[in-house]
This record gives sequence, structure tokens and C-alpha cells, in this order.
Amino acid sequence: MPALEARHWTADDVRALPDELGKRFECVDGELLVSPNPHLPHQSAVGFLLQILAPFARQHAIGAVFMAPGDIELDRFTLVQPDVFVLPLVSGRRPRTAEEIGHPLLFIEVLSPSTARYDRVVKRGRYQRANIEYWIVDLEARLLERWPPDADRPFIHTAHVTWELPNVPELTVDLSALFIDALGDP
Repeated sequence: MPALEARHWTADDVRALPDELGKRFECVDGELLVSPNPHLPHQSAVGFLLQILAPFARQHAIGAVFMAPGDIELDRFTLVQPDVFVLPLVSGRRPRTAEEIGHPLLFIEVLSPSTARYDRVVKRGRYQRANIEYWIVDLEARLLERWPPDADRPFIHTAHVTWELPNVPELTVDLSALFIDALGDP
């Protein structure tokens, strides 16, 4: 692929890039983020979270759970593809178009060495400004950082994490099971 010039990227600019196998393109506050496709442990963690979150979201009619690739445009200069994300329902159903996407309920990223700076610094700050709860799963350290929108520091979870929403029972995710599933060892 030809070198990408330094510039202030828009969501439309990113969508206009040619598809390149093995790469994911996003932009946050005009900064272009390019990351490789994830490896198997990463995808196992994503699958585990989907299997926990999707039935909970359906049962309590709070939203629909999606996984990357799937563009979420937060503003003209921010187009992201969180690994897992929960969007609110629209008139009792899943959103079908970008225009129907309401305020996201949860974004989750699973770290890889090539995305750690993006996920922990660039995306985190932007998601907090957008008032979105954000979880960062660190498979290597076997922990989850939970970033509520107004937090100065993450809440660090190693055994379980609880997702709390108004008027809905709490959901507790067993992180030990997630790490065993993703990494294949206790």
C-alpha cells in the first residue's frame, strides 16, 4: 500500500480508503489508526464476550451486541470499530443503519501489542469525552480495565467485572473463564 500522508483524517476519508486484507483503518480526532487483523486468542476473547453480553442484552431489552468490523462514527473526525460494542435498541429492535445508531452503551477493545497505545490513550480519551463506558481487555496481563466516562483512572478487574445500567440487573463477567477460554490455559 502506498504511504499515507500526514493529515487530518475524516470518517469519509477512511471509508474511501481501498480495502486492504489484513488491516483495519479507523480515525480518532483526525488521527489515522491502522492496525493488523487480530490473532486467535484475541478473537476467542471477543467471542466469549459476545456469548455473555448478547443474551443479557436481549433478555433485558437494553440493546444489541455487535463486533468488529463495524463502523461507528462519533463525529466527522472519528470513525472507530470497537472489538465488541453494545448499541441501544431503536423502537424495540436492533439498529439497521448508521443513522439509527443511538448513544453507545459499551465499547470493548481487546489489546494486542500493535494496538495498545491506540486503545489505552487515543481511543480511551475519545470514548470518555463521548460519555461511553469503555473496557480494555489485556490478555497478557490477565486483567480488564473498566473506564467509566468520568474516571481519571481505570478500575482494574482480574477475577470478574460487573456491568451496571439503570433499571437493569447487574451482569457479572467471569474474567478467569474469559482468560482460560482465550488463552487455552489456567
